[in-house]
Amino acid sequence: MSNPPADTSAWTLHFLGVGNAAAPDLGSASVVLERDGEPLLMVDCGQEALSAYLARYGRPPPAVFITHIHMDHVAGLERLFVANFFGEQRETRTRLYVPAMLVPLLQGRVADYPNVVAEGAANFWDAFRLIPASHGFWHGGCWFDVFPVRHHVPGTAYGLCLRGAFLYSGDTRPIPEVIAQYADGNMPLVHDCDLHGNPSHTGLPDLLREYSAEHIRQMIVYHYGSLADGAALAAAGLRVAKTGDRIGLPQPGEASAAHASSTRHRLLPSGTP
Repeated sequence: MSNPPADTSAWTLHFLGVGNAAAPDLGSASVVLERDGEPLLMVDCGQEALSAYLARYGRPPPAVFITHIHMDHVAGLERLFVANFFGEQRETRTRLYVPAMLVPLLQGRVADYPNVVAEGAANFWDAFRLIPASHGFWHGGCWFDVFPVRHHVPGTAYGLCLRGAFLYSGDTRPIPEVIAQYADGNMPLVHDCDLHGNPSHTGLPDLLREYSAEHIRQMIVYHYGSLADGAALAAAGLRVAKTGDRIGLPQPGEASAAHASSTRHRLLPSGTP
């Protein structure tokens, strides 16, 4: 059986916003994975992020991955419902990839309100293709790993990795053991970081203490509180994402191999190399 042709696509990560909930002027934290200049997957959908997405691409996203259910990451879903349900994209609804543990939380946060439209006879999920994910999901011929992170309450926030191309931590405390599992010495590690940490987020001292110099070298940090805070992070030697940045990515690894590796890690007993 012949091998599939090598992927020669150009992969890009576009930062729609890099701020935390208290910094709407920096945009709600979100990125878009592009393949050959076309949007493939949006990560999170806050109000400002959706506005930036529509301004850049002129149409609703084909797919969104949700890292957690804080409103600066999901508040745009109501507007996206309207765009999908009443707009030209009604027959090609946005795929919504949601970690399975978060589905009940998302239901309660955005979908439970009765009569989602004034005319009635509509369910919130009619405007989406909801796809729960446990350890990962297939999208656009690629396998995306999904992993839990440390965001105040266990089981309420998740990160994303397209192996070989990029890792996106989502909002998290330091997770050096997770980063070590995925980092390959080359792909960008997009990581939550502000000047000061708290039970849900990484601060600069936390990041410098918990991660190796090699992993820090690969990092691009986001989710900070102001332009001044971003400048201070840069002065500390970190690569800092800015709203509107677009960075070229390495080629992703072969999709079936990434999926097989993910499955192997889940099935092996603890302590197996």
